[in-house]
Amino acid sequence: MTYTEAMAAFVERFAADLTEAGMQRMASRVFACLLVSEEAALSSADLSERLRISPAAISGAVRYLAQVHLVTREREPGSRRERYRLRPNAWYESVANRDALLRRWASTMRAGIDVVGPDSRAGRRMAETEEFMQFLQAELQGILERWREHRAATHRPASHHPATHRPVG
Repeated sequence: MTYTEAMAAFVERFAADLTEAGMQRMASRVFACLLVSEEAALSSADLSERLRISPAAISGAVRYLAQVHLVTREREPGSRRERYRLRPNAWYESVANRDALLRRWASTMRAGIDVVGPDSRAGRRMAETEEFMQFLQAELQGILERWREHRAATHRPASHHPATHRPVG
């Protein structure tokens, strides 16, 4: 599939949305570009050409995207060149990995409460933060389970065009 001006405009628009939400700018652009590619995978040279950015910028962006479980690196068959591929269920994997982060933050808050004392104003703020992290962790598990159920109930074979899928309910 040819990379069109309309695709480039979408990539920049979605990248701006992701950047506004806190993702690094180059990582946002690389992620959006992979998203619109037919195979969900591109080489560094392809990304560099499409996004008009340096290989070094791509390398840094891919490193970040791999850390947050959105992309993987793979070797092109018969070549030393790497291709960068969106992970299957990229959003799910990225969100699911937040569970460990929330657990760690809650644990760190408990340690902080021990340092400042549970009855201090700082301790009460930290206790509320810990409680919120625990709440998010519990809610996240429910959300992910409901997503798995939704996907199982609505999954269509790849040959169906996404526009024909309409949410039920």
